[in-house]
Order: sequence, then C-alpha cells, then structure tokens
Amino acid sequence: MNKYIGSKLDEFLEEEGVLPEVEAIAVKRVIAYQLGELMKEQKMTKTQLARRMETSRSALERLLDPDNASVTLLTLERAAKALGKHIKIELAA
Repeated sequence: MNKYIGSKLDEFLEEEGVLPEVEAIAVKRVIAYQLGELMKEQKMTKTQLARRMETSRSALERLLDPDNASVTLLTLERAAKALGKHIKIELAA
C-alpha cells in the first residue's frame, strides 16, 4: 500500500525535504511570467528593460528565467520600477 495515497502534496514535499525549493521555484515562475506579460503589454524588449533597470542583459535573463530561483529584492524592485510597477512582499501564515 502506498503511504502517500490521500495525502497532501505539501506534506509529501515536506517529507521529501524539498518543499522550500519547490515553493521558491513556483514563486519565481509566477514572477517571471508576470514580468514577461508586462513587457509584452508595453512592447518593451529585453534590451530596453535592462537599460531602464541599469543592469546587464544577462542579469535580466536570469530574472526572466523561470527555473532560476535566485533573485535579489533589488533586482525585482528595479524591474518593477522600470515597468511602472512596485513590488509588494508579505509574510503569510
């Protein structure tokens, strides 16, 4: 009998010791998607956004890479500002 039948995905991931990594990747994918959609709406190229952010195109590529979970708050803030937005971060239970 499979001990995971009927269990919650979060519980399984926690038992496997990978929940924090999975959550970080999920959040990063959402952020990358939202940034990409804003760029499309504003018809902004990666080069233009990198210039507005005062960063390199390779740094922007890392930010837009949905599988790269390492991103700094400063980079997120620069991207948001360059797109006319702001970031909001909150701790939830």
